[in-house]
This record gives sequence, structure tokens and C-alpha cells, in this order.
Amino acid sequence: MDVRTFPTKGNLILAKNSLALARQGYELMDKKRNILIRELMGLVDQAKDIQEEIRTTFTTAYQALQRANIEMGIHFVADIAQTVPVENSVEVKTRSIMGTEIPLVRYEPGTTEPVYGFYSTRESLDIARVSFEKVKELTIKLSMVENSAYQLAANIKKTQKRANALKNITIPTYEALTKSIANALEEKEREEFTRLKVIKRMHSL
Repeated sequence: MDVRTFPTKGNLILAKNSLALARQGYELMDKKRNILIRELMGLVDQAKDIQEEIRTTFTTAYQALQRANIEMGIHFVADIAQTVPVENSVEVKTRSIMGTEIPLVRYEPGTTEPVYGFYSTRESLDIARVSFEKVKELTIKLSMVENSAYQLAANIKKTQKRANALKNITIPTYEALTKSIANALEEKEREEFTRLKVIKRMHSL
């Protein structure tokens, strides 16, 4: 038998302290969960907006690319595409939201200069280049938002489990233990009071 369940005043104090800590822990878990959910909902809305912008920009970019292929020839455009430098300005760090590490991507858009001469190309290629640059920027931003959302969702699930364990197991257990010890102590006090009354009555005879 667990010595903490013995009906003593010391165990009653310990049980009450544990119950208070469990209730405080549940309140903190509940607050954390609500904050994370708010953050997640904001990211979901951001993702929807970015996805819609990407769809529109992609449409513009492909239309311009198709027109450039027609005007200048697909092989000429492909040769120009081969000269585009590899993107290496993306920097990934992390930031913390209530203990959840989420990605923080740094990228400076608009720093890439055209790699082709304007005299031998058409405006459609410029439109395609600018549009695809925008698509790249939006895709980087979307990847950060979606990864952040996945991390937050995973942490919300963990927090929910902990909150449920505190609410449905730990708190009821300590409530029952506190009540049980308190009742046992009261019963002891009543027995002791009755015993003392009997002793006093016997001494008075």
C-alpha cells in the first residue's frame, strides 16, 4: 500500500498540494493549447492566401513562358534557363512559440538580375522571369508556413493529451485521495472525541 494514502495530516497536506499543482498544470496546458490553436488558425489562413496567390502567379508565369517559347523558340528559352544561377540566398533558422520550434526562413527577393540581353529577347520573357521569381518567393514562404503549421499541430496534440491526462486521471485521483484522507481523519477525530467523553464521564463518577 502506498504510504501516501495513509490517513495522516501530513499526507492530507501532500495530497492537497499535489491536487493544487495538478489543477495549475491543467490551466497552463489549457492556456498553451489555446495559444497554439490561435497561432495554427492564423497560419492556416496565411497558407490559403499564399496558395491562391501562387495559383494566380503560376498561371501568369506559364502563359508568359508559353508566349516567349512561341516568339523566340523553345530551345532559345531553354538555353537562357540553363544560365540562371542556383538559388543560395535562402537561410533557415528557428523560432519558438510556447516551446514549439518552428522554421523561420529568411530570403531576400528581387536580388536576381536578368542573365540575358534585352536586345535579343522579348517582353514575354521578362514577364515570365518576374512571375517565376514571385512564385519562388511565395513557395518559400508557403513552405515555412506549412511546416510551422505541422509543428504546431503536433504540439497541440501532445498538449491536448497531457491536459486530458491531468483533467481525467491526475486531478480526479488526487481529489478522491484528499477526500478519502480528510474523511478518515474526521472519523478518527470523532472517535477520539467520543472516547475522551467516555473517559471524562467515567472519571466524573
